[in-house]
Amino acid sequence: MDIKHVLNTKQFLNEDLLVDIFKKADTFEKQDRENSVPKVLDGKVLACIFYEPSTRTRLSFESAMLKLGGGVISTESAGYFSSAIKGETLEDSIKVIADYSDAIVLRHPEIKSAERAAQVSSVPIINAGDGGEEHPTQALLDLYTIRKEIGRTDNIKVALVGDLLHGRTIHSLVYLLAMKENVEIFFVSPKELEIPESYKEFLKSKNIKFSEFSDLSQVVSQADILYMTRIQQERFSDKKIYEKVKDCFVLTKDMLSELKKEARIMHPLPRVKEIGPEIDKDERAAYFRQARNGLYLRMALLSFLLE
Repeated sequence: MDIKHVLNTKQFLNEDLLVDIFKKADTFEKQDRENSVPKVLDGKVLACIFYEPSTRTRLSFESAMLKLGGGVISTESAGYFSSAIKGETLEDSIKVIADYSDAIVLRHPEIKSAERAAQVSSVPIINAGDGGEEHPTQALLDLYTIRKEIGRTDNIKVALVGDLLHGRTIHSLVYLLAMKENVEIFFVSPKELEIPESYKEFLKSKNIKFSEFSDLSQVVSQADILYMTRIQQERFSDKKIYEKVKDCFVLTKDMLSELKKEARIMHPLPRVKEIGPEIDKDERAAYFRQARNGLYLRMALLSFLLE
């Protein structure tokens, strides 16, 4: 993989590259189930630097590194539990952390923060979310999950639901979906949280069919993938707007009767009220399998970057 840093999904608009990553993820999953994962990163150190909270991304990267034989150094809430609280710049922190590690996984609240880090880092930077911009490794594991769950990533209809304005997982996934054949996208959101115009322009440039809706029930029966997201309270400066839109899209058991038998429900998690726990037992609910896939996809990425 001729990529030093993982900053955005536009770096992965190459079908051969995706095939290689997904094959390696498949191999690691099989080896993990057999307790035979080779320790290919023995002696390597991964730094996980998270200025925003994380469960799945941080822990799956740490688990991935440990399973591959490497070590981990990390900090959560780095804005408070690092020298950032003393006024140290992101650039200075990255320069120092790069001397202690072989790769850095970075989550930061500011857009383009991963790019800033990459400009000064002597080791690979992996973007684990930069504000409301992108989350490339989530998009990669999402596409990997679609392939595993329904057996294809072409000829699909995907409904992207919820906070499309701030949803970095949505933003990253749009780029990957645009490289596939015969894909149609349904954007479902309140008007206040519509997908930014730049993503619509990108889809138009790739001749990808898309449409926008404000009612979830209008698309449930058409979707092969129903991709739910939470309304992100932390992204709102005006809490009145959040209160207005927070419960706009809730997937109910009644809606499941309209969903195709072979369709799948995905969610990057954490969820709030948009998917109730009573739906978890439905075989089409793939979000916990999706989270597990993140481990193997990130093992594959670390192997490509550091072996």
